[in-house]
Amino acid sequence: MTARDAASHASEAASLHLDEMTLDQLHDELIALSRKYGRTAPAEVFQGANELLNRSQVLLERTRSPEQHTRLYYAAAQASALLAAVSFDLGALAPAISFARSSAQYGKTIGHGPVQAYAYGMLAFMAFWDGRPNEAVRHAKVAHQFGGLGDTARRRLYAIEARAHGHLRNVDQAERAIREALEQSSGRRDELHDDIGGEFGFDGARTAMSNATTCLLLRDAEGAEEYATRALTLLRTQPADEQPIVVAGPAAVDLARARLLRSEVEGAQEALAPVFQVPPNWRGSGMMERLTAARIELTRPEFRGAPAALSLAEQIEDFSALSPARRLGAANPLAIEA
Repeated sequence: MTARDAASHASEAASLHLDEMTLDQLHDELIALSRKYGRTAPAEVFQGANELLNRSQVLLERTRSPEQHTRLYYAAAQASALLAAVSFDLGALAPAISFARSSAQYGKTIGHGPVQAYAYGMLAFMAFWDGRPNEAVRHAKVAHQFGGLGDTARRRLYAIEARAHGHLRNVDQAERAIREALEQSSGRRDELHDDIGGEFGFDGARTAMSNATTCLLLRDAEGAEEYATRALTLLRTQPADEQPIVVAGPAAVDLARARLLRSEVEGAQEALAPVFQVPPNWRGSGMMERLTAARIELTRPEFRGAPAALSLAEQIEDFSALSPARRLGAANPLAIEA
């Protein structure tokens, strides 16, 4: 009976083992979604990532293989991370935080450093966006402690930390973090940030865009224009249909605001021309909050009554009214303080 029971149990365990092609397909779909994130409307990304998370959770109940559990928890962590990013783009901060925490927990379950670092970076980003920059700095520093991080992961974390110090008006620490971001050149890589990339990546254009935003927080118009211009120049080396709107849009707005700091309304209008062509469904929170900050710049005394300034302010208001976040009734805290 003992032998028969053992054979029965072994047979049952064998039946609870998924076909590897099922897991390969899930992995491939997650990679594809991450890589097309910046060129896909947020609502479509949310639907795809949510379906992949649900599939990961269902498959976890259908296997007893430790190796397959590891792959599926990793898939769930990636899907949750994408849901955190897109929820933020849609202006839903509370769900975004919840998804980021879920991603971190899935990563902790399997001891996966890079996905935990990405999730903590998201939490840091959303903390300073929600007016908690000190908490953002703490999250970024925790993220650096995870193992297995490559240069891209650390570049992203330093750029996020720089933004948090920018919100604190801590010039020395913000500039130090910017330097650290630009100096990540050891050659170390990790699968999530480098091999999968896409939304998990953080290339030169995205780094420059983030640094431009930090300079704006420090009221450094020259630095902001330099970094925003660099970001846009790097993006132009890519085919037009491969340029991520989630980077190109914010970089263009940052360039406009840098010019507004120098009272160059016409220059700002020129920088915003391509932004005003972005379709409503692509107008994510990062872009919209930057535009809100630009609109506030136009309330400065020297702009009052100026026809060009009034016209640009109206364009910003009309453009913002049709964004997904505004139509969903999301709150409108500033990512960049005036």
